[in-house]
Order: sequence, then structure tokens, then C-alpha cells
Amino acid sequence: MPDDSKQTRSAQPQKISRPRLDFQEHLADLEAEGLLVRVDRPINKDTELHPLVRWQFLGGIPEEKRRAFLFTNVVDARGRRYDMPVAVGALASSRQIYAIGMGKAVEEIGPTWMHAIANPIAPVAVSSPACQQVVVTGDALRAPGGGLARLPVPISTPGFDAAPYLTATLCVTRDPENGIQNMGTYRAGLKATDRLGVRMVARVGGAGGYLHWLKYRSRKAPMPIAIVIGCAPVVFFTGPQKLAIDQDELMVAGGLAGEPIRRTKCVTVDLDVPADAEIVIEGVIDTAVLEPEAPFGESNGYVALEAYNMPMQVTAITHKRSPVFTSIISQVTPSESSLVKKVAYEPLFLAHLRDALGIRNVRRVVMHEPLSNLRPVMFVQFARDTPRTEVWRGLHGAATLRPECGKIVIAVSEDIDPANTDAVFWSLAYRSTPAEDVHIAPYRRGVQGSQYGPQNSESTLLIDATQKYPMAPLALPTREHMERARAIWEELGLPALAARAPWHGYTLGDWTDTWERYARRATAGDWEESGKETIARRRSDVTPETPVRKVEKLD
Repeated sequence: MPDDSKQTRSAQPQKISRPRLDFQEHLADLEAEGLLVRVDRPINKDTELHPLVRWQFLGGIPEEKRRAFLFTNVVDARGRRYDMPVAVGALASSRQIYAIGMGKAVEEIGPTWMHAIANPIAPVAVSSPACQQVVVTGDALRAPGGGLARLPVPISTPGFDAAPYLTATLCVTRDPENGIQNMGTYRAGLKATDRLGVRMVARVGGAGGYLHWLKYRSRKAPMPIAIVIGCAPVVFFTGPQKLAIDQDELMVAGGLAGEPIRRTKCVTVDLDVPADAEIVIEGVIDTAVLEPEAPFGESNGYVALEAYNMPMQVTAITHKRSPVFTSIISQVTPSESSLVKKVAYEPLFLAHLRDALGIRNVRRVVMHEPLSNLRPVMFVQFARDTPRTEVWRGLHGAATLRPECGKIVIAVSEDIDPANTDAVFWSLAYRSTPAEDVHIAPYRRGVQGSQYGPQNSESTLLIDATQKYPMAPLALPTREHMERARAIWEELGLPALAARAPWHGYTLGDWTDTWERYARRATAGDWEESGKETIARRRSDVTPETPVRKVEKLD
């Protein structure tokens, strides 16, 4: 790290026994765990801030080495200095950071989500909330350099984005028919000191906020909206989770926290927001018009081109006396926004296959993250000897749970690490026959980003790359020999290893006692004994490369 950055490390990891319900307390926990980097030198939010943090996702740094960043000296391209620090990577740069935000161990994240969704806790109303210690309305919103321009909003993809964008958002809207609120994570680009362009997923089964917009539009009425920036991680995590329509995210957040989330009424619109949020931007969306919005770098790996989206007129900005502005790294995956989905989606898919569909032999579901935006490509791991009918039930189940997930789904056996794409390709190469093991299902809805290409319907590709019959062992030294060699490697002080399965050989069903005996003799230096046996087994009635088992019975 440079001299003007500081990284705090604790001697002993602190035990986080519960999730923090205040974002700045969460930052303090990260700092105590050595997971926060403070950068005190001037950093240009328009050209330097996001590219600096993005390097930890693109620079070959292992996930466990990723950190949250807190920029305390933020400037812009015009030289303006901001009095508000910016936190990036503090929500989900790594599973460890995500887990600290949940107040749980990494392995408890999936079960905690399932329990919270099934056991929501209603929020509790409070007055005099921290998020309204400072209230900006009226002329102060429209003054030069005022309103939204006071916020140190970074440019996410310098060189392509049309404006600074709010990314770590919880956009709160209310269903005008049943009164149930929705909180979704949608991008919002700055248009003026009191105007934003908001993009909500506009498709059948799309964003909850978009479904609310349709209802307000049919009534010819403006839609109230509040954008929350910086809140308890368990509250933020509900936005990208894509919960069921008409399921109040604040209640699920209470389930995650194990206690009610404090909420308060907005100042200028009839919406409830987390009372301890850092910043809240209130306003209304005119449902009668749409305004060009973007370009903006999207998580599918491409720049979203200019499209008509929802103009938001800001009616108030409220915040703590000393707030921290929050942004997330999105765009090309891996990123913070992809990991925040990955750690929650994978257990959800596994629970669906095991519990809802009753496929007991499924072991793991892994959503491919690098470049592919997490959702289109999935790998499902099954126990060895799983009946092919169950494999195919699992493939179809994974591909149909969510319309945006599972365009390509590949099944592998439990000896294949589904997080290792090299191992998956090996399985595809040697354990699948395209004419028998590949199925293409038509009439799938397009994945994210498809609106910028041909409008034809997509299809689903399902591949069974599991082991279907006994096979010869994997041709690597067995585990005991690899482990002994690794101990010597470390004793010699050679470069640190980052092994990925498979890193040792193992049997796959086609292996006899005779061959095992030969192998053990070889490592014991007794290979000549095997030679004495094979000379007695010579034949003159076979051709070269004839498998021995075709003419002999091996034990």
C-alpha cells in the first residue's frame, strides 16, 4: 500500500456475534479485522476512485485478500474537495466481508437467508432518526453545486459512463394497491442537482419498483421513491436478493438481524426508510414521461447503451451529520455486486433442488462469476452414481427456478470442483457425448443485456457431464504422495501454493487389486516382482494395445 494509505490489522480476529445495524459500526468492525484500507491522499472520484478499487478484482488478487476501501480525501475532476468520505468494497468484496456484515460465519450465510425469508420480523417505527439529522430541501437542492452535487458520487466506468451514478442503492417504492413496500438495487445517474435518471428492470417478472411504476402510470399518477445510500449490510443485502414480489425487504432484513429494523417516515414522500441510514434521497418519478439515460457499464460485461428510463425529481436529501457515502464495484464480474448475489443465490438454488424438488443426491450449485455476470452459467454437482433421471431433473430445476438464471447449466460429479472451470471443461471433454448428453430447450427469456442485441427469444443449454460408468484413475500422484511433497515444498520456502482440485490422483471405479498391488510395489522399489508376474502372462495371439481385461480375468 502507498504511504498515504493505512491498513489496520488485529492480532486476533474479533468475534462478530451479531450484525451491525449501523453502517459506520460495520466499517469499524472491518477495520478491527484488518479488512479496511484507509486512503488519505487526494483521490479523484471521477477518474481514479473506482479504477483503483477495481484492480483488486482484476489483478489476480485472491478473494480472501480483497479489502474494503475508505477514501477520506475525495476530490473531483474540477478540483472540488468533498467533506464526505466514500466507502467502496465494504459490503461484499469477499465472503468474509459479507459474513461480517451478516454477523455470521461464512458457512452459515445460506441457512441464515432461508430462515430469515421464512421468519421475517416487522420493523419498528422511530422518531428523530439519524438519517434526518440534516435535511436539504427547496432552493438548496437547486443551488449551483448544491443538492446532489454535494454528494461525492463516483463515476463507475470512467471513459464510458455518461455521469456519476448511485450504485449501492436501495430504491424504496410502495405498491399503490396493497401498500406493501419494495426495496431494490437499481442504478441512478445524476442529471441535475435535483434530478436523477433511474433504471429499473423493465420486463415481465422484472424489478418490483418497475411493477409499481406500471400501476402508478395506469393511474396517471407520479410514483414516490426514496433512494437509501449506506445502511446496515443486512438491510442492503435484501435489495439484490430478488425476493418474492410483495415481500417487504425490511421484514426479511429483520429476520437476518434477529430483531426489528428501525424505520422512519420520509420528510417529503409517504415512504418508510431505514432510520439509521447514512443518506436518503427523496423524490417522485413522473410516470407520464421517460428520459434518455446511460451509457453506463453494466454487470453483463458490456456498456449499457442509451435508453429511455425513469426521471426522478428530487424533493429532499437527508443524511446524518457526518455521513459516509457508499458505492459498490459492479460492471465486469467478479465484482462486489456479483459476490453479494453469489453467496445468497447459490444456497437458494441448492435448497430448491434438495427441498422443493427432492433431489437428494445434489451436492453443490455454483454460479460462474468471472465475466459472465454470475447468472447465465451454472454448474450443479451430483453424488457419484446419481441416476441420470435425477441429473436431468436437477438440470431442468436449476434452469427454471429464476427466469434470469441458468441459460447454460452443466452437471458434474462430486469429484469435480464446480468452482474450477478447468475441471469442468475436463469433465465436458471426457464425460459427455454431445449427441446423448446435450439438450437445448427453446423459448427462454433473454438474459440481462439482451435488449441491446437481436430481439429473438433465447434458449437453454443443458449438459450432463457427470461420470456415467467406471473410469480409470485420475493421472496424478495419490494424495499421500502429494501431501508429503507439499510439506517439502514449504520446508524449502518455495512460493506459496494455491491448489485447486483436482490436485491428487484418485480412483474412478475402474481399478483392480492387481494394479493396486503393482502400484504399491513400484513406490516401495519392488517393481521387479511385478515384472516376474507379467512375463508369465505373455501371449502370442493378441495385437498391440489389446486391453488385458479382454483376454484375462483380473482380480
